[in-house]
Amino acid sequence: MARRRSRSEANIWPGFVDGLSTLLLVLMFVLSIFVVAQFYLGDRLNVVKQELADKDSELARLIAQINSLNDQLGLAQADRERLNAQILSLEDTIKEKDAELAGLAAALATSQAAVAASAEELEAEKALSEEQKSEIATLNAQIAALRRQLASIQEALDAAEAKDKEQQAQIENLSQRLNAALARKVQELQEVRSRFFEALRKALGDRSDIKVVGDRFIFESDILFGSCSATLGDAGKIELNKLATALLDIQGDIPTEVNWVLRVDGHADASPLGPSCRAAFDSNLDLSAQRAISVVQYLQSQGVPERRLLATGSGSAAPLVAGYSASALAQNRRIEFKLTER
Repeated sequence: MARRRSRSEANIWPGFVDGLSTLLLVLMFVLSIFVVAQFYLGDRLNVVKQELADKDSELARLIAQINSLNDQLGLAQADRERLNAQILSLEDTIKEKDAELAGLAAALATSQAAVAASAEELEAEKALSEEQKSEIATLNAQIAALRRQLASIQEALDAAEAKDKEQQAQIENLSQRLNAALARKVQELQEVRSRFFEALRKALGDRSDIKVVGDRFIFESDILFGSCSATLGDAGKIELNKLATALLDIQGDIPTEVNWVLRVDGHADASPLGPSCRAAFDSNLDLSAQRAISVVQYLQSQGVPERRLLATGSGSAAPLVAGYSASALAQNRRIEFKLTER
């Protein structure tokens, strides 16, 4: 039995040794991990310390900069206070100089009063010293020179006022004459226009498509032109012949000094041009202008002097009536004649 116990103890020892070896290996592995972790943490700690040192340096630089700015601000405030003190000093100096000038002015007034004193004061002045007499003589000469200058300036002012009054009278006279001449011309032109309108009314008769609005005769374009056309039709030429005859009948009665002109204004309606019409005209403005030119050219062919005719085109910018009905569009497509002065 003793031999069996000895054999059992001998079998436990190798297991113990193996367990102890494993424990040592685990401890060595843990120590290795600890050493590596401590090395890594130490290196990281050094980096953090360096960053903190950099931040401290930057903070110190910023504090120094703030201190410098505070110093500069203090110097600027000191300069401002110094300048304010200088300004106050200069204001005091100006006040003192003003007071001195007032005193000098009072002294000058006193000297002038002394010059204009009575005979008794002049006798008293004889007792004055030669220096005082010399000063008074100088002041008298200066006053005399000033009086001469004032007299010369007054003469110049009087002459200028007289010339201004004369020129003003001439201007008023010319203005009155010009207004009278303009009124006569307007009256003469108005009389001629009335005669022209009356003759044209008689020649044209009572047509609903020809109107008189104010100082203008208005022909609807449909009388003179076909749709989307700037070529005068036969019916339109007949009506324009009447107008040319009336104008030629009265032109000899218009005074030669009246620079009259018959203005022919072309107008179109607001409807956009169709495709075929756009091939011939760029826009309603172009169409209205071409129609006015056609009328002017025809009147020239009937003997109306070219210099007495003026063609303009307004497109659809100045409608005679509002709306887009057929009647409104027809009335807005028109040629207007106005006898006026150039």
